[in-house]
Amino acid sequence: MPQSLFKHHIALTRYIIKWIALVLPLGLIIGSANAFFITALSRATETRFQHPYLLFLLPFAGVFIAALYKYLGKPSDKQHTEAGNNLIMDEIHKPGGGVPARMAPLVLFTTVITHLFGGSAGREGTAVQMGGSIAAATHSLLPNFIRKHLTPDDLRTLLIVGVAAGFGGVFGVPFAGAIFAIEVLAIGRLSYESFFPALLASIASDWTVRAWGVHHTDYLAVTSFTQTLSHEVAVTDWLFLLKVLIAAACFGLAAMTFAKLTHTLAALFKKFIKPTLLRPVIGAAIIIALTYLLGTRDYLGLGTQTATGEGVSILNAFSSESATTPFSWWWKLLFTAITLSSGFKGGEVTPLFFIGACLGNTLAWLLGAPIEVFATLGLIGVFAGATNTPIACTIMGIELFGSHYLPPLALTTITAYLFSGHASIYSAQRLHTPKPIATKTPIPTNTPLRELQSTSKD
Repeated sequence: MPQSLFKHHIALTRYIIKWIALVLPLGLIIGSANAFFITALSRATETRFQHPYLLFLLPFAGVFIAALYKYLGKPSDKQHTEAGNNLIMDEIHKPGGGVPARMAPLVLFTTVITHLFGGSAGREGTAVQMGGSIAAATHSLLPNFIRKHLTPDDLRTLLIVGVAAGFGGVFGVPFAGAIFAIEVLAIGRLSYESFFPALLASIASDWTVRAWGVHHTDYLAVTSFTQTLSHEVAVTDWLFLLKVLIAAACFGLAAMTFAKLTHTLAALFKKFIKPTLLRPVIGAAIIIALTYLLGTRDYLGLGTQTATGEGVSILNAFSSESATTPFSWWWKLLFTAITLSSGFKGGEVTPLFFIGACLGNTLAWLLGAPIEVFATLGLIGVFAGATNTPIACTIMGIELFGSHYLPPLALTTITAYLFSGHASIYSAQRLHTPKPIATKTPIPTNTPLRELQSTSKD
């Protein structure tokens, strides 16, 4: 028994040393890439604010992006929406095709172009794709004497590590980044075998971003979330929790709407507009028309803030004096769905933050609840519903807003997760444990959601 226990701990020590040696340098590299990306995105946004006419060049930017992916992006553009994320997930689930190294610079460059000219998109997808691409490239560049000791499962873990480092570093949420990387792969299942290296990489990436002097959006600077709850309502008050439950259901439905609309529009673009280069032109024209129809540019770009500091934005949604309208969440949803489905590049998470915060603002007014609290819950809840990651989103809520009020955060994420159905922004996500949804036919498990989306009539 003592000898067996000794061998076990020797093997465990080797495991820890191996992954520290592999993962820490990788986290530093991905963190540096994230720092560069966040800085470039900030510069692009500032330039667009200073030169409003750039919006009229959005169709040409779209053609350029589509041409780059058509001639240089294969196979990273094999899926219609957020191709790179789906490609990485497919490779994790069933290795074979590989993740191209060119994905990292390609998605970084095209995402910055999308934001520079006014496309409505986020940054999570880009960070995740860069992380996965860098992880795959690192594996291929390792000396042969090291690679021969790595198994196919080790390569799978490296890709998960890349996802964790990309997500954790770009949002400044290292623990949530690690949980997200292992939770997003399959609905209803957490794969803990990769958690240790994923957490190391996410922490290293976040530390590196901060070491470069790059700052994340500080949501606590514009909200007194914990103080609002302390002064206005008890966290376990039954009426308050009932309002949270109602709002969370709405967040889940909004998440489902976004996911299904994005996939549907992508399919329609593909069906009715055969030339690949023409799709972003049509999408850009719709974005420009909607911008002038609404008389505001608040729904362009990331949406964290506006050019003047006033208007509709994520940060302003926490204020009762903001310009947020009852349908601000819908307009951001529509702008982002059109942008991404027509061929522009970027992520969905920050727009989902926008949608959730604005919807939370509206629901707070309707339900007679604190605006700051419901904007906070909406920001986390819509994201949880659209990605089917309630645990990661609860952890993200704690990292962004504090741990004092876990019950409403957890209630929001799990309820939004249930009400979003089997919709997801990631079509390569697998269904491991079906949600309790009434259907006429049994739902197959362990299949990509894209297959369910193509056959289900739910």
